Amino acid sequence: MERVPGRRKGTNLVLRTTETLRNRIFACEAGTLLGSLHELARDLEVGIVTLQQAARVLEHEGLLEVRRGPGGGYYGTRPDDAALERALDSYMRMNPAGYEEALDMTSLLFTELATSAARCTDPALRAKLAALDDRAGSFRSMAEFGAFELEFQDLLFRMVRRPLFEMLTRVTLHYAATRAAPVVETFGAGVDFWRAGRRRIIAAILANDADLARFEANRQNREVVMASLQTQDMAIGSASVAIENAIDSQ
Repeated sequence: MERVPGRRKGTNLVLRTTETLRNRIFACEAGTLLGSLHELARDLEVGIVTLQQAARVLEHEGLLEVRRGPGGGYYGTRPDDAALERALDSYMRMNPAGYEEALDMTSLLFTELATSAARCTDPALRAKLAALDDRAGSFRSMAEFGAFELEFQDLLFRMVRRPLFEMLTRVTLHYAATRAAPVVETFGAGVDFWRAGRRRIIAAILANDADLARFEANRQNREVVMASLQTQDMAIGSASVAIENAIDSQ
């Protein structure tokens, strides 16, 4: 019998019951029958309502499935990648950050991704990266670059094979894409800028030079940050001029 410690009523009891049941789920294979509602309440020495509240939390986390009817009961499950990404994205939206912070996060994650990919020795994946590099020389619009970037990121994830790192990177990139961002192309850093920078990074990865890959990724990240700062300065300058003109006209 695995009892919930400190049988106090209220929210704390629900939290402790949730954690105890969560630990039991992770100790079993996915799809394991944990017991019925009454069996689990008796085993954990909590009330039916407390167990139901804990079960709802775990259902939301994708860790518990409640089956009705014959053969029913509470079954331990595992959340899929999409569910985990949605949960993390929701957390980031509940604790909002500006574009600058999102840019910092994506820059750090991308740099580590490129550095790790430079250590990949899989010949098939390296051949695909070389082919992608050849295609990179032909795109002429930011829309084409966007399609290239998605394929590039997916290939890097396959070369690195770090699930948690991939999830954090995908969620952060998605979050950054939904924030108000400056248009880097305004400063002449459009297709040519992105193409040249990405091809330098790819060349370093294909050379299995992790230090160079890190340098090139940081180099392009710094240029993007500088473009963002220029946008802020221009916006502030325009606002100042508008205020001065308004004062002069009075």
